[in-house]
Amino acid sequence: MNALNRRKMILNFKSLRNIFFFLAAILFSVGVSATEDVALAAVPVSALPIQAQQVLVQIRRGGPFAYAKDGVVFGNYEQILPRKKRGYYHEYTVETPGSRNRGGRRIVAGGIPSTSGEYYYTENHYASFRRITE
Repeated sequence: MNALNRRKMILNFKSLRNIFFFLAAILFSVGVSATEDVALAAVPVSALPIQAQQVLVQIRRGGPFAYAKDGVVFGNYEQILPRKKRGYYHEYTVETPGSRNRGGRRIVAGGIPSTSGEYYYTENHYASFRRITE
């Protein structure tokens, strides 16, 4: 390889490196902050498991609930749901057939659970959520 080809290769590498850093800076500068509302996938009530549909009816009626922990404050520590003050979200267990404990399925309600209409479903113990729609 002659000196001219080597110099072109070094210039190309430097250009690629600069482009990489430029793109990385752009990506980091437009990241979503935890205070912004993030659009979640939606799931219609009719597509929920029957157990989740039943829990949703119970939430809207104000109970009774099958588990003592139903209705406790959900902390949103994962920060997947829109950020609100502590006490805004409440969680409810959705029975998981075959599970020996409460399982990983939950409905989380925002605001006043029985009337807010703001409900989220997770089937993997808060790893992801879908907004429940009518």
